[in-house]
Parts: sequence; C-alpha cells; structure tokens
Amino acid sequence: MHVAGRIEDYALIGDMQTAALVCNNGTVDWLCLPRFDSPAIFAGLLGTEEHGFWRLGPAHRKGTEPPRATRRRYRGDSLVLESEWDTWRGTVRVIDFMPPRDGAPQLVRIVEGVSGRVPMCSTLRMRFAYGKVTPWVHKVGDRTVAVAGPDSVWLDTEVETYGQDLTTYSEFTVAPGDRVAFTISWEPSHKPQPSLPEPEVALANTEAFWREWVEQCTYTGPYREAVVRSLITLKALTYAPTGGIVAAPTTSLPEDIGGVRNWDYRFTWLRDAAITLSSLLRTGYREEARAWREWLLRAVAGDPENLQIMYGIAGERELGENDLEWLPGYENSRPVRIGNGAAHQLQLDVYGEVTEALHLGHMTGLARSDYASILQLKLIQYLEKHWNEPDEGIWEVRGPRRHFVHSKVMAWVAVDRTVKLIESGEADGPLERLKDLRDEIHYDVCEKGYDKERNTFTQSYGSKELDASLLLIPQMGFLPPDDKRVIGTIEAIQRELSTPDGFVLRYPTTSGEDNVDGLPGDEGAFLACSFWLADDLAMIGRVEEARKLFEKLLALRNDLGLLAEEWDPRLKRQVGNFPQAFSHVPLIDTALRLTAAGAFRS
Repeated sequence: MHVAGRIEDYALIGDMQTAALVCNNGTVDWLCLPRFDSPAIFAGLLGTEEHGFWRLGPAHRKGTEPPRATRRRYRGDSLVLESEWDTWRGTVRVIDFMPPRDGAPQLVRIVEGVSGRVPMCSTLRMRFAYGKVTPWVHKVGDRTVAVAGPDSVWLDTEVETYGQDLTTYSEFTVAPGDRVAFTISWEPSHKPQPSLPEPEVALANTEAFWREWVEQCTYTGPYREAVVRSLITLKALTYAPTGGIVAAPTTSLPEDIGGVRNWDYRFTWLRDAAITLSSLLRTGYREEARAWREWLLRAVAGDPENLQIMYGIAGERELGENDLEWLPGYENSRPVRIGNGAAHQLQLDVYGEVTEALHLGHMTGLARSDYASILQLKLIQYLEKHWNEPDEGIWEVRGPRRHFVHSKVMAWVAVDRTVKLIESGEADGPLERLKDLRDEIHYDVCEKGYDKERNTFTQSYGSKELDASLLLIPQMGFLPPDDKRVIGTIEAIQRELSTPDGFVLRYPTTSGEDNVDGLPGDEGAFLACSFWLADDLAMIGRVEEARKLFEKLLALRNDLGLLAEEWDPRLKRQVGNFPQAFSHVPLIDTALRLTAAGAFRS
C-alpha cells in the first residue's frame, strides 16, 4: 500500500542538478532525471503507487502502510539523510544521498544494521514521463536496467532482486555492522551503461563536499543551525552547470489542498533568484553570486527589453504550461501542471529585484562586470517608458492587470540603485534625468497608493485592499521605518491580513469583482510574508515581538528544518511546493536582521 505523506513528512536530497524527496517511511516519491525540470521517474507524490516510487525500509505486511522512521536527521551540516527504525526485531538505519555529479546522476541508499536482525524490503517501481510510461526492465549481467525512449535507469546492488507485477523487489536481513547498498544511475538510453557505482566512496565524498561548503559560511549568530540548513537548501536548489536557481524542486504541490492553485516551480524566477543571491552574498558565498550573475547575463542576453520574469535553469525562454491529466494530483489537488504560463507576464517589480541584486553584488565586492552595468542601464531605459503601466505584480495574478503599489516601489528601487551606480563612477548615464524619474515615481506612489483615511498603503492604486508585499517598503529604503505611513501599513497588515496565530496572508482571496488573482479557493499563510513582518517589527523597534514571531515561524519547519511555500492555519500543515527558496531566504534575512538588532541577547 502506497500513500503519499504530508508535505512536511519529506526530506530533500540532491546533487545540485536535480533532487529527490524521501518520505519518513523510507519512500522516494519524487525524482526527476537528469535535471530538476526533467520528467519524473518517481511521481507517486502526485499520484498513486502506479506512478512510480521506491520504498526501502523494514519489511511489513502487504496491504498495510509501511512503518514510519522512529527518527531521522541530516548528517551534520550536509545533505546526507539518515533514517532509523526501531522494530521488535532490532534497529536499522538507511542512509540516502545523491553525490555531487561526476558522470551519471546517482541516488544511493545504504542500509546499515544497528542491532538485532531486521528483515528489509526494497520495492522499486520506475515509471517514466511522470508515471505515464512503463519501462522495459531486464538484466544486463548483474545489473538491472529500465529502458524507455531516451531514458535508461540502472540499478546496482549486491543482494538478489526479482521482478513481479512490473516492480523490482529485494528482500534481505541485516545484522549489526552489515551494510547493503543500492544505487540507481541515469544514462541516455543510446549510450553505453554507466560505470559501476562505489557507494562508500561516494558517501565520503558527499559528506566532505558539504562540510567544506558550509565552512565558508560567515554567519555565527544565534539560530545558526536554522540559517545553515536554509543555506544548504538554497545550494541544493542551484543548478550547478549554469548557476540558475530553481524556486522549488517540485510541481503542483497545492497551496489549497484539493484546489487548483498548483504550479510548476522548477524554473528560475528572477525575483526568487535575486533574493537568494542576496542571502548568499551576506553569508559569505560569492562564488554562487558570481555564477548567478553570469547566468542572468546569458539568459537576458541582448534582449533586455523582453525581460521575462522566469527562465529555464539553463536560460530557456519557452516554458509552456500543460496539464498531466493522468495524474490525480497530491491529495486530489488538480490539475497537475508542468511548465508555467506566467513566464510571459509583465511584472515590473522584477526590474527592481534584479537591479538590487546587482547593486548588492557591487557593494559586497563582487568583481566588476562591465556588461552587468550595461544591462542595468538597458533595463532602466525600458522602465523609463513602462513603469507607469499596470502589470500582473509580484504574485503573478491571473486576473486583470492593475497598478500594484509594490511594482511601483520596486521600479523606484531600480532607478534609485542605478542612480547610485552612476554616482559611484562605475557607469555613465543620464544622472539628473534618473533622479527626476526617481522623484516622480516616489510622488506617484505616495499620492495614488496611500489611503490617508486608514493611514496605510494599499495593494493597488484606487484599491482598499492590503497586500503583504507592502511590508518591503521600509526594507527597500523607499521610506524610513519611523515614517508614520510605514508604521500604519505594518499595523494595518497585522489587523487585516494576519491569521489568528499571527502569520500573514499575501492578500485577501475573495470572489466576484474584487478577486484580484482570478482563481477560486483560498490559500495558506505565506511564509515569506510572515518573515517580512518580523523584519519590519524589528525595524520599527518592536524587537521582542519580532523575535517571538520569528521563533513561531521556525517552529513550523519540519523535523529536518525544511519549509514549503505556505502554512495552512486551519489544517495546521505545510502547503505549496517544497522546499521553497522563497521561504528559506527570508528566514536567513530575518535571522541576520534580528541578530544585528540584538534581539537574541540574554
């Protein structure tokens, strides 16, 4: 019997080119090969046992749910997962990891006997093309290979395997000190078979890789464990060959269980990648920042006038959206989507986020790039002509375009940072004209996006609704934190967009003419927005309140320190794609801000 777990039941492992999700019952329910955005060979997360999974754990009766691990953890500061089961026959450990790639992508699972003699079972059901294609599984010497179309996946293990019901099984017993390894390796089906894996060598190298990478972290403040785990997660979401950063390694995990708010996040959003870059730079990771800047320059290339809000992980522009009708969806949340139709939306705030990231790179000593400066000036030339147009905004609404206040604020940020670039002597440009434009945008926002009666900025010009993205106004330097309009906006969001437990919704989800996003259903509290509120509270001097909110947010992480996109306050569970860069980045930022504010002093 196979049932996908709760979102928070999953662990992340990956090789910085793709990632797998491992449930706390020992089941790999999601894995795309060879890239994050490739079709899944295990899609049980979004379907049933017929759509592919790999369970490795203590043997159990057929027709019953497999037992959940008694405990699990990552090995130190790494992406090597250890799950342990205490059974009446003894204790067994499974070590799961994906070695940083040097050849074929691999997923390695090592079973280690701890005490007693524990019967074990491996159940491997590979289904290619998101569960749609059953491969031809056969033996090649001592190896088992599954082949369909362009893909082949090779299984290597020293224990016997057998096939039954289009599934590959292994049954064996481990005693103290026994170590039994399983490895699957992907290779294009037209190429020779991949070299034989060396699981123990791969384990040592993987641990060494993460240990050396974490040693570069410059953050030494309180909650370092949470910050480092978030940094490791962000590194795992980085596509090493190009420097592109995916928003999450999954598609269609619902924001509303049973609803239609299901999106593919396996792409590089300029916004998400820019704020990820910010966190990496401020914690000592310049190489990742340099690689992302190079990715950006290649993706945008000679066409900054047609800047997209997202690209493929290698800079691809066409990300057409399709529904996978054969998948029933996570807990019947349909449709299951691949691709993302929001790629060609107009989101003017992206210009601000990209410019802010380039500015921060310059301020923190990232080697100068003349082309980066040229690109920034070209982006501003476009923004000069289009900043006063309506757009779809930060939340990618599928309703009518509006004059979103956050978009205008970020347009101001783009102009402001470019003024600073020119003033520093690093670029030549129309300084006085841009200063005038900066003032014009600022005046426009304060006149049209501010409700004087309620003392709050609003979601869009002429609207009465609020939007949590307004919390970024003081963080971007648009207004100082002690401005009465900033304080009024923070307090209004606390009143009108907070859940009973103090977390923050992005905006009201209503029906009818006021339905800004054009979608039915509700969604959970958006975790990034809740961290932004903690930031703002610290900035206006309510440091203890900020610290308490931050600690409540940390308590929402799963047992391995991972966060999805949202928290459902009714169901008390994580929702949305997982793990989510846009949740882990503000966790890091808030920890840095609260540390600087002295919030953790005893």
